[in-house]
Amino acid sequence: MRTERNLTRSLDRVFARLDREPERPAHIDVPRMSRHRVVLFTATLAFYLAIIWAVVITSWLVRLDWQVMFFRPYQQWPQIHAFLDYYVVLGQRGPTAVMVAAWLGWRSWRQHTLRPLLTLATSLLLLNITVGAAKLGMGRLGPHYATVIGSNEMGLGGDIFPSGHTANAVVTWGILAYLASTPRARRWLSALSAITSLGVGLTTVYLGTHWLSDVLLGWAAGLLILLALPWFEPLIARTETALFDLRDRLRARRGRTAPVPAAPVTPSPVLLKPLPAPAERSAPAREPVSSARGPRAPIHRTPSPHTVRSERTPVTPVGSRRPPHADRLPRGTSQPARPVTGG
Repeated sequence: MRTERNLTRSLDRVFARLDREPERPAHIDVPRMSRHRVVLFTATLAFYLAIIWAVVITSWLVRLDWQVMFFRPYQQWPQIHAFLDYYVVLGQRGPTAVMVAAWLGWRSWRQHTLRPLLTLATSLLLLNITVGAAKLGMGRLGPHYATVIGSNEMGLGGDIFPSGHTANAVVTWGILAYLASTPRARRWLSALSAITSLGVGLTTVYLGTHWLSDVLLGWAAGLLILLALPWFEPLIARTETALFDLRDRLRARRGRTAPVPAAPVTPSPVLLKPLPAPAERSAPAREPVSSARGPRAPIHRTPSPHTVRSERTPVTPVGSRRPPHADRLPRGTSQPARPVTGG
């Protein structure tokens, strides 16, 4: 009994804490495109274009890519190969999008807003458009499919540049920092997402599926999407308003088509006349005596309630049940002497 009471009290405290969270919390600010963010966006874009130019002209960066590829890290440290095979999943779009969408969906339900889910959808859409277009446009081959040693392998029909794993890790885990409710949480989550995404990128280099320049460009591509998200906040707000309006219209239409239930009829109070006294009830009403009395109408009395024999009050008979005899005397009295008759 004591254990059940403690468990009930703990659950009550948890639910009371959850119920304190207000609808559409006012302390969560929407990031805006400030001057600091514009400077970061411009610097990241310049870094992005510089990497592309360094690969196109087959500079020292391409030579570094080939040196790392010939180093073959997966042969130098084979003991961490099994762990990194699982760690690289943190950069795959499907599993990471499902995990982050589940968390943001719970936040949307608790805060009664669609902004977290809409922000995630917008960032993934921008990721697919920008990174996908860059991959197909530059057509670079990966290390396993390289043809000429020392070349940049550009325009050969590949889809390796920039690294999709790295860009996806930056956007998917960075969106948690972007939607953080406090500045302290935003700083910690930003550092954590940066380390995770760089780790995913270096893991692809270790496995030999990406060049080092692919990872650097993918990291810059994901960061550009996160920095540009405040420009899409008005569109996200309008989309949220439109979705809520659509929900309200569907509810109103469903309420019109559904049959309206009939209102319950409440019985009106009936005023009952007080019953007469028992003496007045038993005595029939007498008519005034008149000289010319017509035929008397029969009186219908209210039938008395029928009672079962078992419910009737037993009546104890008084005296003997035998019929009285004239020639018998009660006990204790002497009989008179009979006359003697004889011959």
